[in-house]
Amino acid sequence: MTTTRTGLFSRFASAAVPARETLRHLRARNKPVGRRADLRPRLVLASGSPRRLMLLSQVGIEPDALRPASIDEEPRKGEMPRTLVTRLCRAKAEAARDLIANDSDLADAYILAADTVVAVGRRILVKPKDIEEALACLKLLSGRAHRVLTGVCLIAPDDRVRIKIVDTRVRFRRLTTEDIQSYLASREWRGKAGGYAIQGLAGCFVQKVVGSYTNVVGLPLTEVTALLTGEGFPLHFNWLKAGEREAE
Repeated sequence: MTTTRTGLFSRFASAAVPARETLRHLRARNKPVGRRADLRPRLVLASGSPRRLMLLSQVGIEPDALRPASIDEEPRKGEMPRTLVTRLCRAKAEAARDLIANDSDLADAYILAADTVVAVGRRILVKPKDIEEALACLKLLSGRAHRVLTGVCLIAPDDRVRIKIVDTRVRFRRLTTEDIQSYLASREWRGKAGGYAIQGLAGCFVQKVVGSYTNVVGLPLTEVTALLTGEGFPLHFNWLKAGEREAE
């Protein structure tokens, strides 16, 4: 009886204690006005991918910080590709948001996260862990079409969450044994969904792309920029600054 009462009291006590408010919540509630409202908002990328940084720089976006999220990216049993990328991109964005929630420089930043997988039918091809898995991926993709899906998640400073899924179809030519062995020896497959990089040597394997090419590289730029501008991020600020520098 005593144990039961103690357990009930503990649960009641923990429920009665309010969660500590983060700096992010405080700033969202007290949105700046006047001169402070004109300050350039910050952007945190929940990734350390050089490819995603390169793509963002292509459209004039330079993240103020990188906060790669360490989460389990393994698909759950029976999980479909769209469900997987939706779950993972949101989990990465929320993990990065929690990391900067009390950071005085970044607490009110936009958070951008993405996750990309390759799928053949219902089969999901994630990043190969070793050369044997990379070999299996290339053999499966040889001479057939597959899909590249990227889930993009944007969390605005007031914690509004927006998610977009982009689906691109890619067809490989039939790969020879020499193609596969040489590509594996190049080691370009490491850290790549499906075991290949379309922007690298594997570009010569591709017969056809239907949809966003930048999605296959790792970040669908059309959709990313639409999400950012839709949430008030000043995408064109750096474009105008570049024009001013050119005019000087």
